[in-house]
Amino acid sequence: MARIEVDSVSKVWGATRAVDGVSFAAGAGSLLVLLGPSGCGKSTTLRLIAGLESVSSGRIRIGGTDVTDLPPAKRQIAMVFQSYALFPHLTVAENIVFGLRVRRTGAAERRERLARVAALLGLDKLLDRKPAQLSGGQQQRVALGRAIIAEKPVCLMDEPLSNLDAQLRHEMRREIRALQQKLGITMVYVTHDQTEAMSMADQVILMREGRIEQDAAPAVLYAKPATVFAARFIGTPPMNILSLGRKDLLLGIRPEDVILGDRGIEAQVESAEYLGADTIVACRVGGELALVRAPGRVDFASGAPTRLSWRRDAIHWFDAATGRRRDDVTDAPQDLIRETIA
Repeated sequence: MARIEVDSVSKVWGATRAVDGVSFAAGAGSLLVLLGPSGCGKSTTLRLIAGLESVSSGRIRIGGTDVTDLPPAKRQIAMVFQSYALFPHLTVAENIVFGLRVRRTGAAERRERLARVAALLGLDKLLDRKPAQLSGGQQQRVALGRAIIAEKPVCLMDEPLSNLDAQLRHEMRREIRALQQKLGITMVYVTHDQTEAMSMADQVILMREGRIEQDAAPAVLYAKPATVFAARFIGTPPMNILSLGRKDLLLGIRPEDVILGDRGIEAQVESAEYLGADTIVACRVGGELALVRAPGRVDFASGAPTRLSWRRDAIHWFDAATGRRRDDVTDAPQDLIRETIA
């Protein structure tokens, strides 16, 4: 196992700062997810750790060794990319052991490692097939096998599941997490999908415009978002951010914490989207839109009046000017406090 430390790392292309003074650490044997929208710098950060891009400033350490100026081959890492990059003319077995052949690992050891990896990933009966004869999930397992057969202490993954359908992504999330824990490797995983981050990670680095917006465990990221951006990026549907009451404060309330009923703030229903387990009700509140996630089926006609309320402890306060979380609010707007449920 190897700890990864990224210390004040930046990557600059001309006037563009793709990564801007990023610092974080991934504990040995942990799974860290770099999360954020397209263009936020998450993949560039991964490539800097891998040595596929050179840093403009800052240092990177893996297992206590400064690798900032080392080539990828010297960093003791394995990588899995969005594109599986399998050789179409080689069998599954040949694809998996390709790296070992290049490094001239002995034939006996290659066979031993291949048998171990194939059993681990359920590829035993597919070793003689070509990639074209495999499903997307099977191809992803082959790409994983090629990475882990190298037996490196660090594995870097760049959106490895984006080419799979929803059901396969769900299955592969579980498999990758179980594999990482079983092998005890340190993994850095890039994704724009919050579900992957929340379900797999020990630690999430949420990035925005080349900087870290929040560095926290998934549960903390959800329960105590540090900024309005974090609050709205995490959660489905995203947190409601309402400018009700004092002008210097924004009120945040998650859709699942809003209660439809006959008490609270007056609202008007705009739409109701039934999803099976729950219904997403869009309401207009004082000129702003608020979403409610109500359990089961809720029927509302467009334009119907209703009221919205919530528990006092479900409220999140943010500074209207900076967007930063405010946990020091003791004099919140009284009209909003009165409308909450005890």
